[in-house]
Amino acid sequence: MAHEIDYQILGDDLQAVVVELDPGEAVQAEAGAMLYMENGIEMNTGTDGGIFKGLKRAVTGESFFITTFKHGGAGKSHVAFAAPYPGRIIPLNMRELGGSLLCQKDAFLCCAYGIDITIAFTKRLGAGMFGGEGFILQRLSGDGLAFAHAGGAIIVKDLAHGEHLRVDTGCLVAFQESVDYDIKFVGGFKNALFGGEGLFFASLTGPGRVYLQTLPLSRLSDRILSAAGGNRGEHRGVGGLVGGKGLLGDLLSGGK
Repeated sequence: MAHEIDYQILGDDLQAVVVELDPGEAVQAEAGAMLYMENGIEMNTGTDGGIFKGLKRAVTGESFFITTFKHGGAGKSHVAFAAPYPGRIIPLNMRELGGSLLCQKDAFLCCAYGIDITIAFTKRLGAGMFGGEGFILQRLSGDGLAFAHAGGAIIVKDLAHGEHLRVDTGCLVAFQESVDYDIKFVGGFKNALFGGEGLFFASLTGPGRVYLQTLPLSRLSDRILSAAGGNRGEHRGVGGLVGGKGLLGDLLSGGK
């Protein structure tokens, strides 16, 4: 049975988790997630199970490498990991969740040493062909603590046996393996073309726990790109008016 590590989650919209380690304790994290580490912490980056296991992680969109942070000194020491974008860090007690959890490919942040991180293909062909973000999932298995990151706010739903939930595929963060998962067509010509939610949604059937996020990174990046494109257009328009031979350009140049 894994020893429970002590931790503290700091921040509001841009969070970090600070993990307290006793001598000999260790945590694992995605390469590049570390914020700081105190004296006595030893960092070791590797594939955590060989090249093949590293390649399987890379398929999910995660780093080829996993970094282990082990406390090799005396007393207590701390290592911190930062969230990659605005949202919340979710502590996951794997023992309470039945020892296994399926996560979106970019949700994993760090975990207690000994938790296995592998890929998990969805059960149905439909989910594989049309799931987009949900085709290849990560499976976390073990009995210690893990930490995932969600964009925006977190919504936790405990589905009863047979209870059904339809979710935007990007808003699904993680769920227990007891939850039945599939991808369904939204239905309706106008819904598909003008609904703005994509052609497919995730269909979840209980029993089990589901973690949702209100602001997927894909949705945030779309808004940023859209706004940046609009601003560029405005700058070009003003520049054209000022630098050109139009009325505004003549006025600003004194009619020259």
